Amino acid sequence: MSKALLVIDVQNDFCPGGALAVPGGDEIVAPINAMMTQFDTVILTQDWHPAGHSSFASSYDGKQPFETTELDYGTQVLWPDHCVKNSDGAAFHPDLRTDGDLIIRKGFRTAIDSYSAFFENDQVTPTGLEGYLRTRGIEELTLVGLATDFCVAFSAMDARRLGFDVTVVLDACRAIDLDGSLDTALNNMRARGVVIA
Repeated sequence: MSKALLVIDVQNDFCPGGALAVPGGDEIVAPINAMMTQFDTVILTQDWHPAGHSSFASSYDGKQPFETTELDYGTQVLWPDHCVKNSDGAAFHPDLRTDGDLIIRKGFRTAIDSYSAFFENDQVTPTGLEGYLRTRGIEELTLVGLATDFCVAFSAMDARRLGFDVTVVLDACRAIDLDGSLDTALNNMRARGVVIA
C-alpha cells in the first residue's frame, strides 16, 4: 500500500503570536519535518479564507469569538479573523518544510467553512484531495498538524469514511481544547476506526 503524510494547517496564525494561536503549535514543526523523510508522498493543507468569511465573529454584529451561529449547513463556531489569504498569518510556519507533493487550500468560499482536508463543513463539497489520493494509489494516511480537535480530527474522520486507513500521531499535533473538544475529538476518531498513535 502506498502511504502519505498529511500535514494539516501548520500556519502562522495557528502558532504562538498568531490570531488563533494553538498552545504549543510551533513545537510540532521539527517533528513533522523529520517525519516527512519517511513518506513517499507529503501533502500539506492551508486554511485560506477571504476577508469577511462567514466563520469570523467579526462578520456578525454582537458576536464574539468562540460563540456559535447557525449557517445553512448547521452550527458554526465563530473564530477570530485568521488565515486571510495572502496574509502573513495564512503563510506556513517559516521553519516548516513545504517541499511536499501537493498543497490543498480550504475554506476559500466565503459562505462555508472547511475544517476537513476532504470536504467543506457541509460534508458534501469536496476539496479534490480524495481524487488525488485515489489516482496516486494511496490507501494509508498519517495525519499531523493543527488543531487536533478540529481540522485534524475532521480530516481523519472523513478519510476513514472514504475508506482510507488513518493514523493520527498525537506527538506531532496540538489542540485548541475548547470546552473539552479534545477528548470529544479523540473519542469520535477512535469510534470511527482512526488509530491514535
